[in-house]
Amino acid sequence: MSIENAFTGKKIFFLHPSALVENKIVEELIQHDFEVYVTKEHDRIKRVLQKFPDSVVFIDIDEGLSEASWENWIRVVTGALRQISVGILSANKSKELIHKYTNVLGLRCGYTLLTPDIHQSTAQVWEHLQRVDAKGARKYLRSDIDKSMLATINVPHGSGFAKGIIRDISVVGLRCYFINEINLEKNTLFKDTQIKLQSTLLKAETIVFGSQQHGASKDRDYVFLFTKRLDPDVKAKIRVFILQTMQSNMDALLLMKK
Repeated sequence: MSIENAFTGKKIFFLHPSALVENKIVEELIQHDFEVYVTKEHDRIKRVLQKFPDSVVFIDIDEGLSEASWENWIRVVTGALRQISVGILSANKSKELIHKYTNVLGLRCGYTLLTPDIHQSTAQVWEHLQRVDAKGARKYLRSDIDKSMLATINVPHGSGFAKGIIRDISVVGLRCYFINEINLEKNTLFKDTQIKLQSTLLKAETIVFGSQQHGASKDRDYVFLFTKRLDPDVKAKIRVFILQTMQSNMDALLLMKK
């Protein structure tokens, strides 16, 4: 693992996942702050993997291409990118097939047999990710937010609310600036913070951690931390928003012309 990825973790791609894999395994990983992406762009992803050579790729060989074509794809990619970790997902119990991918091709993330017990399959994927240290030292995913994503914060101020624009967010806290300049003291507690992530409105208890000038601009960035009273449902929705934001950015990268 590169020095950078030792701190930030690895990007995990699920290539041509079935609906069951996407709705169960991927969702479970998202809620544990793995950086997960889903795509069917098996040709375009080769270029992206060159930018992120430490990535992990799980391929559902029951979907998208024939098994022989997937084998060829894997040989080409792993031959060009020695650091990449590839794993197979399949409902095929063939011992010969399992032997080929785990012993002959020696894939780092092995062969996960998809069974009706999806929890068992998820546990196998989890073990593979632990083995290749996919999360690194990172504890939480954080997403930078573009103004166009309409992510805002409102905190009680004076006789009303002060509205801020969120620059980045994680399940630990967020960084924002306020449309109208205000002065907030460190450790100020807000029991009724309103957070809007596109169309999703959330409420949370936050505390001001600090502030600083944003670059050469006149904007002052404030950092808010969520208190331990953060509702688990709110935390889950924040994680989903983060991954949706990151997925959107990755989709744009995949579709970008050379």
